[in-house]
Amino acid sequence: MSYVFAAPLQAAVPVAGQEALFPVHRIYCVGRNYVDHAQEMGHTGREAPFFFMKPADAVLPVAAGATGELPYPAQTEDFQHEMELVVAIGKGGKDIAVEQAMAHVWGYAIGLDMTRRDVQGAAKKLGRPWDTGKAFEHSAPIGPITPADQAGEIGNAAITLQVNGAVRQSSTIDKLIWNVAETIADLSTYFTLQPGDLIYTGTPAGVAAVRRGDELVGAITGLGELRLKVV
Repeated sequence: MSYVFAAPLQAAVPVAGQEALFPVHRIYCVGRNYVDHAQEMGHTGREAPFFFMKPADAVLPVAAGATGELPYPAQTEDFQHEMELVVAIGKGGKDIAVEQAMAHVWGYAIGLDMTRRDVQGAAKKLGRPWDTGKAFEHSAPIGPITPADQAGEIGNAAITLQVNGAVRQSSTIDKLIWNVAETIADLSTYFTLQPGDLIYTGTPAGVAAVRRGDELVGAITGLGELRLKVV
């Protein structure tokens, strides 16, 4: 097969302890999936999950032990971090039962849903899509994916984010409003999930702005650390 110009490179993420890469198909994100974050955004209760997407090449993969460079994007003065557990799908499916959902998980990673909060807020007020606030280049930093059978008891893992050494976000994965299995099951009623899909599962309270020069360290028990510097 030939193309009229060179085909884009496949977006991919490192795998812990392996040379092979995890090819990215789609990136799904869950909105307001921790109670404390929902409350700080002005919402309460266990509302039905909702989703938005980022393009596959929004990933900014960072190798184990490295510090990635996160470019400060244009058109914003309020560039905010959202620390998240990322679920990597290895087995596709549609209308997946909750009881079967975990069999579709290939592994887990540490990720950040970076947001132009001012741009997103303006879009919300006008009833417009969030794409310019959420789906821009490098908006999905991610560390190496750890295979599920090596990740330990991820359902109770601690999740934290430090900025310049100060803790900004701190919670545990069991505080998700919709857990991993429930999220996969609900998402699969809207989309046919495919191997290579990534699901950013939501962020705890404490989202805030970063500036050029800030150093971010995200951690989830069993998955190591994700280190970034805003440039």
